[in-house]
Amino acid sequence: MFDTLTDRLQGVMKSIRGDSKLTAENIEEAIREVRKSLLEADVSLKVVKLFISRVRQKALGVEVLESVTPAQQFIKVVYDELVVILGGENVPLNLKGSPGIIMLLGLQGSGKTTATAKLALKLKKEGKSPLMVACDIQRPAAIDQLVALGKQVNIPVFTIAGCGDVSEIGARAVEEARKLGHSPVLLDTAGRLQIDTELMAELMLLDRGLEPSEKLLVVDSMTGQEAVNVAETFNTQLEISGVILTKVDGDARGGAALSVRESTGQPVKFMSTGEKLDALEAFFPDRMASRILGMGDVLSLVEKAQESIDEKEAERVAREMMTGEFTLEMFMSSQKMMKKMGSLGDIMKMMGLGGMLGISSDQQAQIASHGEQMFKLYEAAINSMTPAERRKPEIINMSRRRRIARGAALKDNEVGQMLNEFEQMRRMFAQFRGMMGGGGLGLPFGLPGASPRGPAGQGPALPKMPLPPRPPGGFPAKGPGGGYYRKKGKKF
Repeated sequence: MFDTLTDRLQGVMKSIRGDSKLTAENIEEAIREVRKSLLEADVSLKVVKLFISRVRQKALGVEVLESVTPAQQFIKVVYDELVVILGGENVPLNLKGSPGIIMLLGLQGSGKTTATAKLALKLKKEGKSPLMVACDIQRPAAIDQLVALGKQVNIPVFTIAGCGDVSEIGARAVEEARKLGHSPVLLDTAGRLQIDTELMAELMLLDRGLEPSEKLLVVDSMTGQEAVNVAETFNTQLEISGVILTKVDGDARGGAALSVRESTGQPVKFMSTGEKLDALEAFFPDRMASRILGMGDVLSLVEKAQESIDEKEAERVAREMMTGEFTLEMFMSSQKMMKKMGSLGDIMKMMGLGGMLGISSDQQAQIASHGEQMFKLYEAAINSMTPAERRKPEIINMSRRRRIARGAALKDNEVGQMLNEFEQMRRMFAQFRGMMGGGGLGLPFGLPGASPRGPAGQGPALPKMPLPPRPPGGFPAKGPGGGYYRKKGKKF
């Protein structure tokens, strides 16, 4: 969602990289570009003015340390203010009550019903026993949709067939939750295409009758400035306690995320990052600011790895990779684990490769697309091999290669290129093992033997996951020459 804004802000930072110190002139020039970038991202004008005022005030008053460049100092100022404008810190859900009650609000089409199921699934993974309640009696098939989603995630849904009183539905659902030990109760309320008196009256009745501990407004990130107007109106009428941003993975310009918190004074608590029901992340302002500036979000990547990857399996694969010969079977196992964490493009962004290497979002997308394309070729070819060929690819001669190519619907030279690239990876991995002493001591985090936490035991536990030596297939190949099989004198 923030790709365009990220690219523009990185361009601003590059513009002052050659300066020896921060001056009023280069600060003003950079601030003008930041303002333009924010306005193009559809950030509220009021929020842009406030943000720019704070950045100017801090940047002009800052003393540039000898150990950092002016660009680095300015980035630090912009980062700090982005964190502030996004809310400062993560605000967890308030689940007090027996049971705790969460009311989800929003306009029709904002993704409210799906967000209810996503939040329920997230709470279930955290050890809670949620109950979803179908309080949207206005939209046709809304109840059926919630019931279907409940079946997908194996979470109960409370409904009363033919009941037209949402207050009664809510009260009886809470009573049912107490009886069966469910908590929290998630109320999927009605929405409209626009805010009207009837909608607000219905929501107020639920609010006064049940007194929910959380009133979360579901905001469609694609709606831009209108999202801010909607948030302000709901907050005025119902005093919301937080926001869920949906469709963050879309091509919206990101202004809603930067504007809603400042406009309402209420924190963004979650963001939906995909269509799958497990694609809901807690919102951390510092991590989001880091993403926007192209610096990545390694902590979220680590958490995603912990959720997606089986630790025992990952440790087994990693230990085999470090103690034995690197094989095609190990390569496939490691890449399948990486795929569970998301697309290669998302992983690259969360690692901050754009800011680190100075490549744009479009270039990252091209590299990721090529990497995923090459991985598909690898997968097709490896699936067409015998177990012996996967373990010892050096035994693959011309006739074997032709058989593999036919079985994988590939060309002979594509299989040859893949084998050459894999041999390069294997050599790199052997060198890496040599530097590490061939054992588990002194390994990078994520590999067996590494400390699971940072200094003094601070920070989240790091996953023991095998890290690939390079993206699948590497960068675009320059031809089949120069690889292992060419050196061995084998004619392909």
